[in-house]
Amino acid sequence: MTPERAQTLSLPTETAEPKAVDTAVPVWLVVLFMGLLFGGMVYFDQHGAWFKPEVYAPYVSVAELQTFQPPTGGLNLERGKQLYESICALCHNPDGAGKPNQAPPFAGSEWVMGNPNRVIRIPLSGLNGPVKVKDVEWNLSMPAMGAALSDDDLAAVLSYMRTSWGNKAAPITQDQVKAVRSEIANHPQMWTAEQLNAIQ
Repeated sequence: MTPERAQTLSLPTETAEPKAVDTAVPVWLVVLFMGLLFGGMVYFDQHGAWFKPEVYAPYVSVAELQTFQPPTGGLNLERGKQLYESICALCHNPDGAGKPNQAPPFAGSEWVMGNPNRVIRIPLSGLNGPVKVKDVEWNLSMPAMGAALSDDDLAAVLSYMRTSWGNKAAPITQDQVKAVRSEIANHPQMWTAEQLNAIQ
């Protein structure tokens, strides 16, 4: 064997380098992608609330916005809020949190959210003496702040208190207030917590 032949046999064989080649994307894959994209845009348009006047209308005041709120079952909670802020908020705060050594909270209060027959009596005749609210003892005297209100107005303010600041109690109706007012017509004294707790 000649030296040239031996050298040729000892060389490693050349391996082919990988090459990128252009291949067409299958048409069905393009159609599927476009269909999914179109379906997603239609779904987003129907459920995304973009450009809906109910969401993006330029309301000029809170009063105008209130006209678009869900119905409250005939109760005028906006009127109740106005009455609360003009009569009750001075002592009990606009957020219903109460004031230390002055007035107990309404937010989360078992009295506010409890038996309507009890809570209606408090603004009609007042409350005197010790009362426990949210495990805190209060010794106070609250005058009959709601005695001069109409049945409708008192129902509105009590319903506002029972449905605000995280409270989730049933609203109080005008008929409930009227019935309690008639029942306690001969009870001019302020109530005590003990007397109220005895009421069913």
